[in-house]
Amino acid sequence: MSWLYEPQNRHDLDEDDVKIRPNPKGSRPRTKRRPNFDNAPVGMVLEVHLARYRVLLDSGIEVLATLAKDMRKDGCVTCDRVALDGDVSSDKGSLARIVRREPRSSQLTRTSEDGEGAEQTIVANADQLVIVMASENPEPRPRLVDRYLVAGYHAGLKPILVMTKCDLKDPDEFLENFRGFDLEIIKYRKDEPQIDRLASLLENHTTVFVGHSGVGKTTLINQLAPNYQRPTGEVNLVTGRGKHTSSSAKAIHAHGGWLIDTPGIRTFGLSGIDAAGVLKGFSDLALAAEKCPRGCSHMIEAPDCSLDDQAAEGVLQELRLDSFRRLILSIQSVD
Repeated sequence: MSWLYEPQNRHDLDEDDVKIRPNPKGSRPRTKRRPNFDNAPVGMVLEVHLARYRVLLDSGIEVLATLAKDMRKDGCVTCDRVALDGDVSSDKGSLARIVRREPRSSQLTRTSEDGEGAEQTIVANADQLVIVMASENPEPRPRLVDRYLVAGYHAGLKPILVMTKCDLKDPDEFLENFRGFDLEIIKYRKDEPQIDRLASLLENHTTVFVGHSGVGKTTLINQLAPNYQRPTGEVNLVTGRGKHTSSSAKAIHAHGGWLIDTPGIRTFGLSGIDAAGVLKGFSDLALAAEKCPRGCSHMIEAPDCSLDDQAAEGVLQELRLDSFRRLILSIQSVD
């Protein structure tokens, strides 16, 4: 005989025969209250690698962390200030969670060269940008320097240009391209490296080093921070090509501040930056541009642009104005 009750027809069913499936997540309603992380330990991201974040806490402890679910959309980059929850013991196998990102004072970003890719933030909270170019092998690229300058000015970073391998070729002809910029320039050569001068400029600052592969960027950082050694790559003397020796941005403590070693970047796309963004690096032009009509592009063909009038009157340096306009053109140009 079957143990199942089989009613003769549907009229034999009543409410006692109806089975209500229990809520697999529990019967209590969800609460809208979220954990409070106001007192969570805070630190700085030193490096990001394969969705793992190396974080130096303000207490001096270095821990490994991952992003909490709520943080995955915004993400974090090197030099971000973050709050942690979970295991912050730094014991082997421990893993904390990044539950909050503090507001950024600056962010250096780039896009793909065609401008169609998503904007990528490279480093946060820096205040200086060291652009490293080789005088020879590989050949220096003025338009790439222009793009670095645009990104740096837009982010509010003070630019410094370091020319390496000056013992192979005098860079003065190349440097003529930048006479109109308020730009600190250091010439590096093996017999006169000027490391002390560069180190003095880095004291108590957070400085990002950028430059494409083979220009000697990592070699410079290794000399500025002797306790940090990242492998350097060889560059073919004929083609000027070499492999990337840095795979992720990494913060190194030195000279009372932080040096940020970034991957070698051959292209540096710019997106969403206009004349107003570039003007941040030209305080004299920004002040003069207040007399321009609203929406002025500040280019040569712009009607009623007051920058031309003020340059003609000697209020502005024409060289500065030409340099500014060259950067505007570089935003839309392709190497």
